[in-house]
Amino acid sequence: MNPKTLDHVAYWLADRDAVADFVVRHLGMHVIDRTEAFTLVGADARRGKLTLFSADGPRERGALEHVALRVADLERALSGLPDGLEVDRSHDGEAYFELAEGVVLGLVEADTDLDYDLDHVALRSADPQATASDYGSLGFGAAAPGRSGCPRVEVAGAWIEFHPGEPGAPERPLLNHLAVLVDSADEHLAAAQDLGVEVDDFVDAPNTLAVFVWGPERVRVEYVEHKPTFSLT
Repeated sequence: MNPKTLDHVAYWLADRDAVADFVVRHLGMHVIDRTEAFTLVGADARRGKLTLFSADGPRERGALEHVALRVADLERALSGLPDGLEVDRSHDGEAYFELAEGVVLGLVEADTDLDYDLDHVALRSADPQATASDYGSLGFGAAAPGRSGCPRVEVAGAWIEFHPGEPGAPERPLLNHLAVLVDSADEHLAAAQDLGVEVDDFVDAPNTLAVFVWGPERVRVEYVEHKPTFSLT
């Protein structure tokens, strides 16, 4: 299994329009695609994105702690946030804030050629070190701990961090799935079956092919292939 990039993070949301409106107004994103089922937002369709699936509420955060975006100038990015938004700046070079339905986003100052690309996803884990090791079998690379000191894994310079906590098993989780870009979804389906990884679904969509597997602590991971017709901007 050989993921190329961290492609997107997908949420279940009762009001996807509220989150989409915030990131478009204040976080340099635009609506890449919108269907009856989901809204896809990002700064660039071929880089890290957020997928907002429509679902019944309320949602439970479960395993998802936060999603962080990288920016070249943190102070400039913060100046674009709305007045009155409570921002946690307890870590140097980082800022975190909560939107509706438990969606927590962060900004991380980093060397980047694209503001608001994905920097990392923080997940709660009952055993962070063991969970990080388990992600290695899914193709994620070993990485040194992040600024938080938590174990993490890497894919093309973006990370999944594992924070101590109980992910639980919510009936209505906030996190739909994490997605990584691959050259071939079919090859990753075969690899998952060979490794004994539980496959949840295989989807042939207009722009993509994707295999979904169950990762550690029941986090769904998508291996998504862009079809030659992929033309989102």
